[in-house]
Amino acid sequence: MALLSHKTERVGDESLGDEWVRVGSGGFGVVYRARHKGRGVDVAIKILHSGVCPKALWEEAIHMEKVPCEFVLRVYGIYEGCPPFSRGSMQQGIVMEFMGRGSVQSLLSDLSGPPPWPLAFRLAHQVALGMKFLHSVGLMHQDLKPSNVLLNDDLNAKLADFGLSRVSTSAVNSSRETTGEIGGSYKYMPPEAFEAKYEPVRAFDRYSYGILLWSIVTGKEPYPAAEYNRVALRIPKGDRPPCEVLDQVEVEGLRELVDLMKSCWEADPDKRPGFKKCLNVTEKVFSKHKRKIHDAVVRVLNRLDSPTSNQRSETSVSFHRPPHQAPERAMLNDEVDMRTPVAHSSPIQDVFQFPTKEMTDEEKEKFVDDKRATLIQDVSEVMAIADELDDMVHPETYSKIAAVRTSQEQMRMLYMSAFRSGGRKVKAAFYDALKKHHPQLV
Repeated sequence: MALLSHKTERVGDESLGDEWVRVGSGGFGVVYRARHKGRGVDVAIKILHSGVCPKALWEEAIHMEKVPCEFVLRVYGIYEGCPPFSRGSMQQGIVMEFMGRGSVQSLLSDLSGPPPWPLAFRLAHQVALGMKFLHSVGLMHQDLKPSNVLLNDDLNAKLADFGLSRVSTSAVNSSRETTGEIGGSYKYMPPEAFEAKYEPVRAFDRYSYGILLWSIVTGKEPYPAAEYNRVALRIPKGDRPPCEVLDQVEVEGLRELVDLMKSCWEADPDKRPGFKKCLNVTEKVFSKHKRKIHDAVVRVLNRLDSPTSNQRSETSVSFHRPPHQAPERAMLNDEVDMRTPVAHSSPIQDVFQFPTKEMTDEEKEKFVDDKRATLIQDVSEVMAIADELDDMVHPETYSKIAAVRTSQEQMRMLYMSAFRSGGRKVKAAFYDALKKHHPQLV
């Protein structure tokens, strides 16, 4: 207790409401939501698992208190009291800010895929900002994964769960605290971490960030059916999540992010870029989509708050999930190699399967007509597509479309004018442009 700052608030039962709601679990305990009477806001309280040494709790609180950063979860204080569920027994915990939208993991699950590109790029950038700050103060996260990136009501990201943090052994003038334990989820661990004598350094987090990027832009868990022993065998041999489908998608900035992802999961720790270099990429990529972030967040929130959010239909909001998604299949089994050789199919290729049949103009026209409601809702690159249609869109019509504020209204105008007057030729050309700018929609 003496290690904590004198500024750290001690929170007792008198400061909290009687209604506690379990919202999840962390590295050392169960997380509840409760009302903080004095602050007038909901807070998250992590209560220690039975049998866990309180020292772990204090260490986590110290780490969190040390990093007052916009992209790192804020700690309010230490809880000591008798929660409603405890039957009168004393409990200890950390009181933290409550993140109302769960985590990146729950977001990907609720959306059944990745978020829109602007939000995906913002998440990538905000995680890099948080990690750069952690490393700048000599801390490692050591458990960077989707469930430990929490989201506030506006879907901004903050890093959480520092129960596995250690003082960085590669930080300048830092004391060397190593326990021999290798924390973190094994699917996000670098190849060197599977060695018995490995002592974590900051390159550990850089590798985890690369795998996290893959999860964000694909909406998938890496190697979903693979157990520890299989991953521990294959990762040191060079296996990584497949990127063939990402390489086919034409979205501004995605190529740069994929290149960054691959450099972060380099086998040689010394070749992985620091988070300062990561930020040079993520800031540039996000800047290309920043003006669309508000619409993207609104779309996601509407989807999450919809009573039918878990029911996918022909008119449901579609994010950049590749088309014709098949049921999840096992990966990393004895028959299939994670590196996805080009010579044969792989589970991830079955999940992200692009259409191979060339459609006729008549089929393209029918698609555009049948998917009108979905396309009006989901197409955001309307002006870029209109530019490709060139003289198929009358200059006066083009000017009217450009003057409209929302992409939905722009698409409605396309249907009412250019599509109506141009017929099959325009709709077929629109389909081809749509395939280039929004491959997930076709």
